[in-house]
Amino acid sequence: MALRKSITEQEFTSLINIPQSGEELIRIYSLSDDDIIFIKASCRGKTNHIRVSVLLSYMKFPGIIIPTVFIPDERILDLLCNQLEIDKSHWKDYDNLAETRQDHINILRKNYGYENFSSTYYTDSLFNLTKFTLQTDKGILIAQQLVKFLRDAKILIPRISVVQKICSEALINAEKQIHDTLSSVLSNHQKQLLDTLLNLQEKSSISQLNWLKQSPQAVNSKFLLMHIKRLKTIKDIDLPKDIGKDIHQTRLLKIAREGRQMTPQHLRDFEESRRYATLVAILLETKASIIDEIIEMNDKIIGSLFRYAKNTQAQKMQESGKSMGEQLGVFFKIGNALLDARETGEDPFDAVESVISWEALAQSILEAKNLTAKQNFDSLYFISDKYFTIKKYGGEFLKELELRSAPVAEDILKAINILIDLYEGKIKRLPEKLPSSFIRKRWEELVFTENGIDRKFYELCIFSELKNHLRSGDLWVQGSRQYKDFEDYLIPSDRFTEMRDQNGVPLDVALNVEEFLSERMELLSNKIQIVCKLIESNELPDSSIINDRIKIKPLENTVPEEAEVLGKKIYSLLPLIKITDLLKEVDQWMGFTDQFTHLKSGNKSNDKNFLLTVILSDAINLGLRKMSEASPGTSYAKLSWLQAWHIRDETYSSALAEIINVQSAHPFSSYWGEGKTSSSDGQRFATGSYAQRTGNINPKYGSGPGVQFYTHVSDQYAPFHTKVINVGVRDATYVLDGLLYHESDVQIEEHYTDTSGFTDHVFALMQLLGFKFAPRIRDLNDKKLFIPEASTGYSALSEHIGGTINSKKIIQNWDEILRLAASIKNGTVTASLIVKKIGSYPRQNGLAVALRELGKIERTLFMLDWYMSPELRRRVTAGLNKGEARNALARAVYFNRFGEVRERSFENQRYKASGLNLVTAAIVLWNTVYIEKAVQHLKEQGEEINEELLQYLSPLGWEHIHLTGDYVWEERIKLKKGEFRSLRKV
Repeated sequence: MALRKSITEQEFTSLINIPQSGEELIRIYSLSDDDIIFIKASCRGKTNHIRVSVLLSYMKFPGIIIPTVFIPDERILDLLCNQLEIDKSHWKDYDNLAETRQDHINILRKNYGYENFSSTYYTDSLFNLTKFTLQTDKGILIAQQLVKFLRDAKILIPRISVVQKICSEALINAEKQIHDTLSSVLSNHQKQLLDTLLNLQEKSSISQLNWLKQSPQAVNSKFLLMHIKRLKTIKDIDLPKDIGKDIHQTRLLKIAREGRQMTPQHLRDFEESRRYATLVAILLETKASIIDEIIEMNDKIIGSLFRYAKNTQAQKMQESGKSMGEQLGVFFKIGNALLDARETGEDPFDAVESVISWEALAQSILEAKNLTAKQNFDSLYFISDKYFTIKKYGGEFLKELELRSAPVAEDILKAINILIDLYEGKIKRLPEKLPSSFIRKRWEELVFTENGIDRKFYELCIFSELKNHLRSGDLWVQGSRQYKDFEDYLIPSDRFTEMRDQNGVPLDVALNVEEFLSERMELLSNKIQIVCKLIESNELPDSSIINDRIKIKPLENTVPEEAEVLGKKIYSLLPLIKITDLLKEVDQWMGFTDQFTHLKSGNKSNDKNFLLTVILSDAINLGLRKMSEASPGTSYAKLSWLQAWHIRDETYSSALAEIINVQSAHPFSSYWGEGKTSSSDGQRFATGSYAQRTGNINPKYGSGPGVQFYTHVSDQYAPFHTKVINVGVRDATYVLDGLLYHESDVQIEEHYTDTSGFTDHVFALMQLLGFKFAPRIRDLNDKKLFIPEASTGYSALSEHIGGTINSKKIIQNWDEILRLAASIKNGTVTASLIVKKIGSYPRQNGLAVALRELGKIERTLFMLDWYMSPELRRRVTAGLNKGEARNALARAVYFNRFGEVRERSFENQRYKASGLNLVTAAIVLWNTVYIEKAVQHLKEQGEEINEELLQYLSPLGWEHIHLTGDYVWEERIKLKKGEFRSLRKV
């Protein structure tokens, strides 16, 4: 296997850079008393003293021998001279002192034990890197580990070519070891079955392996069964039970990703151990994806059944509306006739007959009975109409999922096993005594009838509750990623105990629950008292109390008219530019395309124009085939190859971080904020074509299916994170993801969302993870406050208090709360996954309840701040407005194909969202740079600019950017480094 370049020269330089922190410099380059004595004793003269001290300092860190002609860092020189009490003018280059210099080096090596790198240390270095390279294949991380080993061993760092060779060889050795580990446990029969995956399917033009990798084309029983067939195919290979458990999951995923991009022919050409290892990795990854997709498909089918039942009920109610009116009219007349008969003494039977015949009355009563049947008032009765949808795949679905349960869900697991026996014919009918503790009250009348258990409703109830229990984690599936045992998501209990005992829990809160609660409760009590006093004295800022409801004065438009005039003038000066030229120019500034490295080799793409074409096709929603037609000289095959090998979630994230970092560091961005606050919001895009069948429906957005791109935007307008989310899931589930998992240098302290972005659980986790949380909550008066303990001292807020905080629950579950938060912080589990599971837990679950109680404290504190602080309300509104304005830009960029998401696979949908976010970030950066140029131009023209107005400018305009037309990457328009385009003339 050929060696490849593992790190770049720039990365190598970063390894031997001098620290920037003053504290680090002092720590590393302070001389001990023994050092000073040795330096002064080893040579004569102040010049030699300072030369020896500099040589020693660079040997210590970064671990090199400085070259003959060398100028040391001024800060190090100052530090050493101060300690030696020598004027730094004594420093001179070593041009004519080679022998003396070598003597100094030899003296230092002998006294301090430093060694030059040699072939002996080459072997030692490889051995030291073995374990590390089994965990990661990132060259820079491996090089950092190598340099650390050499420094610790007092071995001087060799030249870059040697470092590259060691890292590359260590990577190759690790890959070979992983391949051998995965392939050596396979039997000959298993290897034969793996080889058959590379053959074409019968009567098909695709291989068995490619068939396994296909996503379901639609959400229905037919395609769910086909997906189950894929799962069974993988199971039939019968891979060893724990295969891959000893391989770091990052490396296993990397092998799988590489293999998925290979053709069957390429895989056949691999050396045997690599071929089988790659196929195993692909199958393990594919199996987990299939299991999760099967569960998600079932969830959507169950959801569609409930929608059908609700729509059917509504339709029947509408159809029977006229009959209901007629029957009410009849009974109204009868009632009046009977009342009149009572007054006059007339025979009531005669009174009834005067209105309606007895035959007609009997018919009317029968019709009324039908109209008032229970199914007309509970849609659940109609769900049995679709029972056969479930029955088509139910048996296979339950049998192939390896379900496990927590004690609380044992009853439903028993019921599932009975259904499996029923489907397989092991039993002919349901037993008389059935597990039923999981059956909710709403289902009871449908399941338990006069004639016994209704199988249809019993089975439908099981599938409905199975969905809920999988979401909460009370049931889990072996081999799944999204639905595995809740404990597997968290730091192991014994490891967490060790972390807590060693004060290593990565949370900036008091670990002692009494101390934590005492501080929060005292703060809560004080704020409630302050708000009560303000209400009683009618001094609540910009607020009034009407009928015990707090009415907050709406915020007025705070953008001065002069700022709008200035904004128009500034934008009229910005150069007209094509989107292709804009992207090329931004790339010239910081080379964000360098982050799109090859999946296998890690090399940068040599075809930057083609790479930018692929990125732009994602951003403008054109698709590769149409993009190739709109880009002269570009082939679909080339674009497709670049997308397969260079476009990934991590490369998009790294490239975005490059742009965000440059924009955030630009001096003009400081007019908009410090980069410490942010907002997030979901932007819905309809799904069309094939994707329409896999989209989700949320009544909030109408009856059509769609997906959401959920984006985090800093106060400097930088869109630093985006994620594709299900429109049917509350936004709050994903708020923390953007704050924790972005790769930019942005350091967020306070975050804003709208109403859908908060839950009490999120409030609690925000506090534990070190973020201030400030959602704009709709109908705030309807949200209750919670107090530390029952008290009559809060009469001014009595109508708004919903109860007291259950401190006992928090105390009982405090260690589990900390373990959960620490697991999120450490990256053991993603925040969104755990928030979704915790939110799905039944109310009696101790951890969920305790976290909710903690969230009530934080939400109440926030609501009290909201009542008291107009500045907080303005800050939140301004932050959310920036996010909404960014969404308008995104909508303008993502204009092709009616702005619909048409990619069926979730992976390709993510690429669309990432490409769109990357291009909007590039527009924000380009606008930031040229807005500053335009402001400077106006100043140079003698126009007085009010600095206070600059905060109201926005880098989100696009009127000057040509987003349509042929996408040509002009080579003739190439700006030199430091050059910029000319502004327009007004």
